[in-house]
Amino acid sequence: MDGGESLAAVRREIDAIDGEMVRLLAAREGLVRRAGALKKDEQAVRAPGRVEEVIAKVRGLAGEAGASPEVVERVYRAMIGAFIELELNQHRGNRQP
Repeated sequence: MDGGESLAAVRREIDAIDGEMVRLLAAREGLVRRAGALKKDEQAVRAPGRVEEVIAKVRGLAGEAGASPEVVERVYRAMIGAFIELELNQHRGNRQP
């Protein structure tokens, strides 16, 4: 441990960040749903070019923030995959709350 820092204190900070991240994910989901409603077909939902554009952008942001670009890319690919599935369900009429 460094300077008396406790694992419990670090975990409290992680929990606080998790709360912020969930709020941001909810906001992002709202925008994804709005964008999904504007897309005409499943190809527009999948938008592989847009996915790669977002990945390149967040890898750059990760580097600027001192985060691992590889970890950020993996997290974003998982998140984008989940949001694409949500949009596809929306397009197929399997609307989720």
